[in-house]
Amino acid sequence: MFTDIICIIIAYLLGSISSAVILCKLFGYADPRTLGSGNAGTTNVLRVAGKKLAIMTLVFDVLKGFVAVMFARTLGLDNFVLGIVALAAFLGHLYPLFFKFKGGKGIATGLGVMLALSLSLGIAVIITWLLIAMFFRYSSLAALIAF
Repeated sequence: MFTDIICIIIAYLLGSISSAVILCKLFGYADPRTLGSGNAGTTNVLRVAGKKLAIMTLVFDVLKGFVAVMFARTLGLDNFVLGIVALAAFLGHLYPLFFKFKGGKGIATGLGVMLALSLSLGIAVIITWLLIAMFFRYSSLAALIAF
């Protein structure tokens, strides 16, 4: 039980690390929450800071969800607790403790969680997202359909 709670807390704290805000600050760009859509996520970082930082943001945000769930899985936690760990990482991204509870939409972190829980489902989501995004040219529409 203690291990379960610690993993849930760690997952939330890991999710609370806003790569969009941190990377923009490290590379001399404005806080993405103050420009563009006002969202601390990959798409807004693409608008505000370009492809390089957007890709870095995407990778880090996917890894947050993936690492949180895989860490709990390696400790042998049951599936119910893995689900709560996944939710904690996701909610940490949406409502980050370290960034005044103003985070991203959770698409990349949710993908990381999905890849850790079910690799085949995660890959299906990626393929669906790519096809919709290429056809319609709207990331948000692709995310709605893929997820």
